[in-house]
Amino acid sequence: MAAITASMVGELRAKTDAPMMECKKALTEADGDMVRAEEILRVKLGNKAGKAASRITAEGVIAIASDGRTGAMVEVNCETDFVTKNDSFLAFSKGCAELVAKNNPADVAALSALALTQDGFGPTVEDVRKGLIGKIGENMSIRRFQRYSGDGKLATYLHGTRIGVVVEFTGEDVPAKDVAMHVAAMKPVALSQAQVPAELVEKERKIATEKAAESGKPADIVAKMVEGSVQKYLKEVSLFNQTFVKNDKQTVEQMLKAANTQVTAFTLYVVGEGIEKKVDDFAAEVAAQVAAAKGG
Repeated sequence: MAAITASMVGELRAKTDAPMMECKKALTEADGDMVRAEEILRVKLGNKAGKAASRITAEGVIAIASDGRTGAMVEVNCETDFVTKNDSFLAFSKGCAELVAKNNPADVAALSALALTQDGFGPTVEDVRKGLIGKIGENMSIRRFQRYSGDGKLATYLHGTRIGVVVEFTGEDVPAKDVAMHVAAMKPVALSQAQVPAELVEKERKIATEKAAESGKPADIVAKMVEGSVQKYLKEVSLFNQTFVKNDKQTVEQMLKAANTQVTAFTLYVVGEGIEKKVDDFAAEVAAQVAAAKGG
């Protein structure tokens, strides 16, 4: 039995991106034969992808592709922040954004069926995704995308890889880019008060009603308190009514008017927003792994 050294494990991991323990197991099975170990890992990729498919993907990146007129923004998720820095994962995410911009798929299923080859996987986006799950050792999923292609121009902004914004506009480029950065910072939910989703307004009204009821004041005063709270909320979450982050003496609407620029739409993506994350008990996980190792 050949001795499996740390450098051998590191070399195999560098070639395959497979987890350390998987590399060590493959090398042990192959009796130290690097080529054979790599083959063993390749064979196991499909099984690994199947096992990973049920795990929560609450981390990830936002990728944008735009030529200034047509563009797309995509959120691709994974399990851990570590993978968001993986070159293959980043390339896949960028490739998905470019495909959406070019092909205008109807939904994630249609995007997944488009042609793509990467890292030796293909011939479709879905085949690459499954291949990368096995190669990297984590579940990953394409969560959502938004595409723009119309008469307006596009301004985009990425805050790292976790927050992405696309703004559709007519007029000057600089104020539109400023709006994209403002959206990333202030996170409005709609352009105007009238466009704030009804379910959000009702949720805020319910909270305001419960708070006002605790005041013990007369019903007519309570009603005014509730309405005041709702109106304050609408101003805070509608883009045009928000105070512009670069000039607290202006609203965004006033800034745009002064710059002779109109914003007609925007999309804001924040990685993992709304996904319930799994909270791991690290000590319990280690104990379980030790017990499993002893049992094996």
